[in-house]
Amino acid sequence: MHGVRPWRSTRHLHIPPASPASSMQDLTTVPTSSTVATTRDAPIRGQKALPGEPEKDTDPFLVSFSEGDPDNPKNWSSAKRWYLTAIAGLLVLNATFASSAPSALVPTLMLEFGFSQEVGNLMVSLFVAGYCVGPLVWGPLSEQYGRRPVFILTFFVYMCFQLACALSKNTASLLVFRFIGGTFASCPLANSGALIGDIWDAKRLGIATAIFAVAPFAGPGTGPVVAGYLVQSGVSWRWLFWILTAFAGVCLVLIVLTVPETFQPVILVRKARKVRKQTGNERYYASFETQKFSFTQRMEHIVARPFKILFHEPMLIAITSYMSFVYGCIYLLFEAYPIVFTEGHHMGVGPSGLMFLPLPVGGIIGTLLYIAFFNPRYERKIREFAPRPVPPEYRLEMAMVAGPFFAIAFFWFAWTSFPSVSIWAPLASGLLLGCGVCWIFLSLLNYIIDAYIVVAASALASNTVIRSTFGAAFPLFANQMYDKLGAQWASSLLGFVSLAMAPIPFVLSRYGPALRVRSKYAPTDQPSSRANSPV
Repeated sequence: MHGVRPWRSTRHLHIPPASPASSMQDLTTVPTSSTVATTRDAPIRGQKALPGEPEKDTDPFLVSFSEGDPDNPKNWSSAKRWYLTAIAGLLVLNATFASSAPSALVPTLMLEFGFSQEVGNLMVSLFVAGYCVGPLVWGPLSEQYGRRPVFILTFFVYMCFQLACALSKNTASLLVFRFIGGTFASCPLANSGALIGDIWDAKRLGIATAIFAVAPFAGPGTGPVVAGYLVQSGVSWRWLFWILTAFAGVCLVLIVLTVPETFQPVILVRKARKVRKQTGNERYYASFETQKFSFTQRMEHIVARPFKILFHEPMLIAITSYMSFVYGCIYLLFEAYPIVFTEGHHMGVGPSGLMFLPLPVGGIIGTLLYIAFFNPRYERKIREFAPRPVPPEYRLEMAMVAGPFFAIAFFWFAWTSFPSVSIWAPLASGLLLGCGVCWIFLSLLNYIIDAYIVVAASALASNTVIRSTFGAAFPLFANQMYDKLGAQWASSLLGFVSLAMAPIPFVLSRYGPALRVRSKYAPTDQPSSRANSPV
């Protein structure tokens, strides 16, 4: 069809005969540095051309994966892939646990170093601010050198800066080390999802991603529990950072000993080198070896491109705004919960930390409901639309349900936070809040990937940076907001804003197809605006 360039096919890895076999099915692999590497059949008629695809037939010397190739991560055993999925989740759990844990130490640190509450809040905010910098670097680096070396480098440096925090002698060094530690700890946020996308096919990717998605909520929820009981036991605040150092060290050992390279282009480069060595024929090559970029082009791709896409895409702006507000609210709770439970109900630091546990429990419940209900529905849509891809708007169903849940949870928390009301009432609101956050993130992240598949890495990078900015900023004004408005109206304000943003998934579901037709970054095979909208 005019205007559509041919997709690159893959063939068996072998020394080509005089007449290469023509019966191989055309496949295209589109890797991203965020959460998915999608393999689909020959291109859909009418689909926009993919940027960067060569306009040539398959070179017989191009090295690629054969069917059932054991070097292809998607062909590894299920046990190995589930293990790697668990490791990917553990790395994210490590990073998010470290982000929130020091929140319980702030009163102790204020006494030792003599700084204000606002400076104490920077213990969390600066670590999360590192998430704004890291993904712009670690994602592109993993696409250039592979996942494994980037994981090893970043976790080694991250471990060193947890050690530095434990040995800090003053406020300035502690805050600087927290920021640098957060920058290197953000590597799993950018690359663990990419690792999962490397090893799972589209059919199993949804379940693997849902299980993995528990980690970003479990970490912030469990950090204050551990730190709270350390404070209550009377041990030095430095013990928390010794624990974080040990946790990072264990993860580093697991990476070095058990995590292989999973990024397919890098694996194919190694295969090409092996074939050249075995055959003595230097004409064999991997596609990745032909990509040459100048320093200026690389910097533009890393830094400028994500924001260029963001500011040209109304859909991405709306989704990023919603997710950023939700993410900011999660970190705001690390200041709000102590006001309600520690000050209002006069609970100790340790038991107050336990109040965060309903958040990850709610996330687990949300994940189980996704696996049992939403994922089977989506699999039926895959069969219904085959061989075409399912329109991205069908990913929004969970967000449509979760948006009102998220708003209701804040109103619930607000008007049960009186000291005269049993702690079980505001505590239970965390279950609905955790479930709502899980569904919103799963739904909208998958929508970004499906809608911007060719530039998903850049779209997710800009999304991560903006929402991390919100996560770093919200704790800084939480105390003032709750002091001025009171716990009830401060939490209600968050509920009203949540309610105002809840229609975003409904609007995208209705008008998303039309917006994608006009987009220069979102491939679409649909000529009409609402023909394939679920609402």
